[in-house]
Amino acid sequence: MPSQATSAPPLNQREATAVLVLADGTVFWGEGLGATGDAVGEVCFNTAMTGYQEILTDPSYAGQIITFTFPHIGNVGTNADDIETTTPAARGFILREGVTAPANFRSDTPLSDWARSNGLIGISGVDTRRLTRLIREKGAPNGVIAHKKNGRFNLGALRARAKNWPGLQGMDLAKEVSCTQTYQWDRTHWELGVGYGVQKKPDFHVVAVDYGIKQNILRCLSSIGAKVTVVPCLADAEMILRYKPDGVFLSNGPGDPAATGEYAIPVLKDLIRTGTPIFGICLGHQLLSLALGARTSKMHQGHRGANHPVKDLETGKVEITSMNHGFTVDDGDFPVGLKVTHRSLFDGTICGFKAKRKPVFAVQYHPEASPGPEDSHYLFDRFKVMVGKV
Repeated sequence: MPSQATSAPPLNQREATAVLVLADGTVFWGEGLGATGDAVGEVCFNTAMTGYQEILTDPSYAGQIITFTFPHIGNVGTNADDIETTTPAARGFILREGVTAPANFRSDTPLSDWARSNGLIGISGVDTRRLTRLIREKGAPNGVIAHKKNGRFNLGALRARAKNWPGLQGMDLAKEVSCTQTYQWDRTHWELGVGYGVQKKPDFHVVAVDYGIKQNILRCLSSIGAKVTVVPCLADAEMILRYKPDGVFLSNGPGDPAATGEYAIPVLKDLIRTGTPIFGICLGHQLLSLALGARTSKMHQGHRGANHPVKDLETGKVEITSMNHGFTVDDGDFPVGLKVTHRSLFDGTICGFKAKRKPVFAVQYHPEASPGPEDSHYLFDRFKVMVGKV
């Protein structure tokens, strides 16, 4: 590994304009795309074959650099509709193949141009199979992604930055991606030739707590007939109950649930005591489990993709789900007042639970399916039944 001196890529990679440097000194050269500059984060991988724009705009990726295992990323371009938040929180992305010209009638901007306008740094030409194997064997590493037109980098400084970054464990990132003011949401699902619809006649009211909420979750809630009020992650129980909700939804989000739980758990305990129906996903699932006495821990590599099989233990049905999480609810000393309802068929981890005596349930995966299969859309209908509007 070079010292603090600025280094150029090896002779056989003179076209390289970007580099990924891991905390252990491993270096991956490639061609830069998107924004120039550098960014530090946890390097993870996602196995989804579609939906790269939704993945890159998922707030749950705050603090992370995403490796796409599918090689053809960017081939359908980008558009203004397929986003999950207006300001992407991911630190960067890693591709195997270079980005080709967009080949889809819905595209309005090439991926590299879109990434540049959103401040996202990309690198292509990386051996993503090698990188993915490294993550599987050693766990998700810290890394720095950097893009310069002249292809010259201070590798020693980049490695030191990656090594000194504290990592996601113990980090509360929900406050960085949450809304800061309450707002109303009424858009429903997108339809070809129509675009997004509008919920004009809601028949029940849901307050959604935004820990990093994806817009398609809000569309799913509107599509089942809900009036949706979105509140910041720091909202207290009094503020939430002031809206007299029929149910409360706890969103996905980034970071360590134990860190976010320092302010979220007391609020959730107050809400649970009122008997208000509660539905949580992803970070919301983890926070609910903590509020009900369970524990969470950092995973070795996490679950990220749109092809994860999950078994519903109550029906025996297997769902193919979309996932994005690096923390999990622990099996050990699982509270007796809770019942595990779903498990991953990859590693057996808890993917869903419900309270035995309270109208509370949650799942680890993303039933809004953006991207991903729609096998789990029924969970939104289940929530509607729970609030007594079916």
